[in-house]
Amino acid sequence: MGRPGKKLGPHAWFKDMSNPVTDLIHHAYAPPAGFEAPQPGVFKASTIFFNSVADMRGRYRSIMDNDSYTYGLRGTPTTYLLEERLCALEGGERCLLVPSGLAAIGLVSLALLKSGDEVLFPDNVYGPSKSLAEGVLKDWGITHQYYDPMDPQDLEAQISSRTKLVWLEAAGSVTLEFPDLLALVRICKQRKVLTALDNTWGAGLAFKPFDLVPDASPALGVDISTHALTKYPSGGGDVLMGSVMVRDRALHKLLKLTHLRLGLGVGMNDVEAILRSLPSIALRYRAHDEATRALALWADTQPEFVQVLHPSLPGSPGHKHWKELCVNGFGGAAGLVSVILDERFTQEQTDAFCDALKLFRLGYSWGGPISLVVPYDLTDMRTVWPTYLEKGTLVRFSIGLEDVLDLQQDIDQALRVLR
Repeated sequence: MGRPGKKLGPHAWFKDMSNPVTDLIHHAYAPPAGFEAPQPGVFKASTIFFNSVADMRGRYRSIMDNDSYTYGLRGTPTTYLLEERLCALEGGERCLLVPSGLAAIGLVSLALLKSGDEVLFPDNVYGPSKSLAEGVLKDWGITHQYYDPMDPQDLEAQISSRTKLVWLEAAGSVTLEFPDLLALVRICKQRKVLTALDNTWGAGLAFKPFDLVPDASPALGVDISTHALTKYPSGGGDVLMGSVMVRDRALHKLLKLTHLRLGLGVGMNDVEAILRSLPSIALRYRAHDEATRALALWADTQPEFVQVLHPSLPGSPGHKHWKELCVNGFGGAAGLVSVILDERFTQEQTDAFCDALKLFRLGYSWGGPISLVVPYDLTDMRTVWPTYLEKGTLVRFSIGLEDVLDLQQDIDQALRVLR
């Protein structure tokens, strides 16, 4: 009957077979229940077993609610656990995992828009979102417009009967201006247009996307929150993943049906890595925030930088809105700061400055332990140059977990190439 403690499964009769290869595949041992540890188990599967044909057919009826398992692509205990924990972080009710932050953005657009519809983007939207709109969506007969994120009236004027979705960014991509998110959301709700927020910067910590006004009844918030889990939830610069979160069940069904039809899935080792990192996300976010604010204050004293962009600085665009929503609300700010170099410096000089940095590595993304830097040409990224931005060349710093004085000294020595 086997060793003590061994449990025999439904195919224990295979023990009577003589070929050990079959026994290896259909071995009857099942671990005892009751094992608990700080890190959850990782369940990897494409095929998932059913107890009967009736069981196989019945499970599909509850697949929308994560109440059953049918195929690895459609969920395992590991992915369901991460989805639930992300909902706890951001305040959502239903979550879908996708291979990247950009895939999350794409899923929302593909699930909710059809030919003849229009989608509105803030002019400071994440660059690949513009590329998606100007390429795939345009080819499918979906039009788009860009609104001034710092002018709610501009958004209101652009909403038409064809507008089905409005994207929001807080803070804005690269230039980090903070919009009047409450006003933008209120306008969309009055016009009965869905809102989707790229919440990667806030990470569920700076503010709550579904509860922008604490304790408001009814709740005031966005309809959809997308999140590049690649950034703060991962924290290691080694995982690509995204999430789409909602509170409304009907909206979740639309998104999940498209999710299923596209066959979007994530790797269990990547899910495991994020589950391991999530308990420390608040500590890491705060550390990035504190270091970035200190560096932003110092950078604001350097004559080569005609403007420093970080929501905590009183002169940064949208500082008032950030302070109202984040400081008086839930949290702080992500570890990003951008500077605009005086326009007397050429692009070549700006590139030389970036190349001279030692601790800051040239690379995209943020939220990891290593500080990064990227120079940007805003003329290629905006339809118009915002009036609140000084003229010059923009450089974005992603602040890692190094000592802030070391990072300050690194920037200072790199500035010598401009002096």
